[in-house]
Amino acid sequence: MNSPHISVLPCEVLQSFDTPLVHKGGILLDCTLGFGGHTSMLLKAYPKLQIIGIDKDREALEFCNEFLAPFKDRFTPLYGDFSIKALEILKKEKLVGVLADIGVSSLQFDKEDRGFSFKSNTLDMRMDKNKSLSAKDIINSYSLVELERIFRDYGEIREYKKLARLIVEWRKEAKIISAQELSSKIAMHFKASKIHPATLAFQALRIEVNDELGELERLLRGIFENPLQKGARVSIISFHSLEDRIVKEHFKRWEKSCICPMNVMRCECGNNHALGKSIYKKPLIATSEENMKNPRARSAKLRTFEFGK
Repeated sequence: MNSPHISVLPCEVLQSFDTPLVHKGGILLDCTLGFGGHTSMLLKAYPKLQIIGIDKDREALEFCNEFLAPFKDRFTPLYGDFSIKALEILKKEKLVGVLADIGVSSLQFDKEDRGFSFKSNTLDMRMDKNKSLSAKDIINSYSLVELERIFRDYGEIREYKKLARLIVEWRKEAKIISAQELSSKIAMHFKASKIHPATLAFQALRIEVNDELGELERLLRGIFENPLQKGARVSIISFHSLEDRIVKEHFKRWEKSCICPMNVMRCECGNNHALGKSIYKKPLIATSEENMKNPRARSAKLRTFEFGK
């Protein structure tokens, strides 16, 4: 049985957890289980390792129950938002690692009924179908100011005001109910050289629908407040600058030894607050070979932090 999703940076993920702690065994938390690609590789590579996998997509969890059945004694699936479930686990388990792949699976993109694709007849984008807010709700009910906010902050769209204004005008004529309709309308009014003109708008909608940046922030704050044991590692895969910036800033904070205010002339905190260090000076990215096989890996970046206290 094969996974319907091609996991990005497979060799790099395995390398990032190639530590004495992981080889000895213990529990690793996969915050974004998806269709089990990374988890299956880790379980095969490290025979003593146990993994708890979290996902908010019930379809993915159902698939993993079968896909990862050969590892049922070492694998535990959990349904829910990873920032909430991870915090519960961090408080009671001594983890050897944490992995989070902050992206959308190939299956979610490709299945038109999920409403992520430009060609989809729906406009949904919910990773968790039990949640109430969909992309269609945002497009048809958010105010002009709210639309400007998400396109500016989550899409980093230069002409965010124009896009928000056009959407408000379009929906006055009739509700926008499909991703295909929305992407076509955007393409008529905007140009992009290397990507589809609606790419950043769809990114912004997806982030808002699933609270992706909030989830990532809460996970990293939870780890900071409940540090892992010495030698344990946290690996985060991001796919755009907003996510990568958050990871980079948190890792820098975790590395800070002195936490005195900037206006203090001499260190008064003890200068011993560093939790550990980043393993790579620059994030790991896909090789040219991987990019050829899996074009969706092109924007993936992996950062890894090792705890030292």
